[in-house]
Amino acid sequence: MTLSVALIGATGYTGLELAKILSTHPDADLTVATARAEAGQAISHVHPSLVGRVDLELEELDPASIAGRCDVAMCCLPHAASAETVKQLVEAGVRVIDFSADFRLSSLETYETWYDVKHPWPERVGKTVYGLPEFFADKIADADVVANPGCYPTSAILPLAPLVREGLVETGDIIVDSKSGVSGAGRSAKVATLYCETNESIAAYSVGCHRHQPEIEDLVQRISGRPTEVIFTPHLTPMSRGILSTIYVRPSGGSESTTKAVERVMQCWRDCYANSPFVTAVDHLPATAHVLGTNYVQMAVRRAGDRLVLLSAIDNLAKGASGAAVQNMNVMFGFSQRAGLV
Repeated sequence: MTLSVALIGATGYTGLELAKILSTHPDADLTVATARAEAGQAISHVHPSLVGRVDLELEELDPASIAGRCDVAMCCLPHAASAETVKQLVEAGVRVIDFSADFRLSSLETYETWYDVKHPWPERVGKTVYGLPEFFADKIADADVVANPGCYPTSAILPLAPLVREGLVETGDIIVDSKSGVSGAGRSAKVATLYCETNESIAAYSVGCHRHQPEIEDLVQRISGRPTEVIFTPHLTPMSRGILSTIYVRPSGGSESTTKAVERVMQCWRDCYANSPFVTAVDHLPATAHVLGTNYVQMAVRRAGDRLVLLSAIDNLAKGASGAAVQNMNVMFGFSQRAGLV
């Protein structure tokens, strides 16, 4: 049986990436794609790179109509609007992978504080599976809704969570410094992401107030069982895609333990991700070019004085978004996690 997939909100970069991945997936076909202003147009008109690969007409969002034509829906709508649509789809019997932040956090209060909006489906907050198969595959397999992770959090949670869980690093002095390609800001026109604003420039943004900070803290604590405090600073870099996170931690036990801490970190990662096909601990320094267009994560560690520097590279549109969603879909429907992914 071939899985039928609906793409809700197909006009952005994540929608394009999903369509590309699904066009070569051995067990799934994209059968429905929605858009608001572009309804009635071919998806290949909005995304010319899909010519000859995906032949679908974009349609208005109608959850009742979609429910009868798909097995799973990938929902790429903004927060709050997404939760309303997800609720309707689930009530109609469709399993959903949601790209928004609506179901990622454990606390309703935290969500409404950081996103400044009343949640449309509050009873599901804290009761929805977070979409990292590396930690939650058993729950993802049976889930009706999966909260697809944020891109920055993926790059931080994967290196941090096993180290915190095993007590290898201190939990109150963690600094996450991340650089992202411009596609992470979305496809809609904004002054800050115009070519002349981003070319030959790198800039921090949302310093001390980025919404992915509570997501990183929440998930590291959820996985490790240890409260964690993170300072997170994102930067926009003049490249199309990719994230490099540089994470500064102190090894548990003080400076005398730092010399052996690198070996402990590498062994911890290799043990934790031994059965995770896309997460690799590497000896070289990771770069975004090493994972471009793939669902892979490369992680490395170096000693710097009495600190350890963790480095993590992902493609923000793949493992940071659409690749992760397909990986989650594969787990939900019993396919190999690698199906359709490189």
